[in-house]
Formats: sequence, C-alpha cells, structure tokens
Amino acid sequence: MKEQASATEHKVRLDKWLWAARFYKTRTLAKEAIEGGRVHYNGARVKPGRVVEAGAEVTLKQGWSEKTVLVLDVSEKRGPAPVAQKLYQETEASVEKREKLAWQQKQIQAAQLPPARRPTKKQRRMIHRFKEQAEHD
Repeated sequence: MKEQASATEHKVRLDKWLWAARFYKTRTLAKEAIEGGRVHYNGARVKPGRVVEAGAEVTLKQGWSEKTVLVLDVSEKRGPAPVAQKLYQETEASVEKREKLAWQQKQIQAAQLPPARRPTKKQRRMIHRFKEQAEHD
C-alpha cells in the first residue's frame, strides 16, 4: 500500500518543473528567476522548492514577454519539446497580451528606421559644430 501511495504522490519542485517544461535551459536559471520574483505560483511569490500541483497557475516573465500557464501535468524529467509542451497550457488572455505587445514592439522598431543614406561632408561638419557648441555651453 505504501509503495502505491508514494507512486501517486509525485512531488516535484517548481524549479525542476520549469526546467522539465523547457521554460529555462538549466535548473539554476529557473531557480534564479524564481528567487528574483519573475515567477509567480498561483499569484504569489514562492521559493524554488515549492511543490507543483496540476491545475496551478504559473506566471513567468521572460525578457519583455509575460506568460501565464496552467499546469496540466507534473514531471521532473526533461524530455523532448513536444512532450514538455503537454505539461502546460498557456491561457488565452496571455497569448493575446503577448501578441499585442509583440505588435507594439514591431511598430516602435519600424518607426526608428536608420537614415536612408550617410550624411554628406557638409552635414557632418554641421553636426560636429553643433556638438562642439553643445559642449561649450
């Protein structure tokens, strides 16, 4: 009986689950993200040793993007990407928010295009004069 109970009570640490689900390349990076407050478990900051349960909500901040995922399954072994993707499901609101943010960043980047050509010699002299004048003021 005890062996069967321990098999169903599969306990996995949060940092290990994030690594197994392929959100982070190493467990150390997952641990640092949790300790840095970039990972929230059911809306609260937690420690890396927190036990993950199916049905929990995990919010991750990676760079500019923020993902909210629901834990579907628990695993401590890192497998291929298709298997790892079955461990979680990203919420609809999270997907929409990330797509909107990506679109905004593309618009900002498009607005900051470099000049069509290099400045002429006359324009460069004007730029240098302007900079020198700004330094002396």
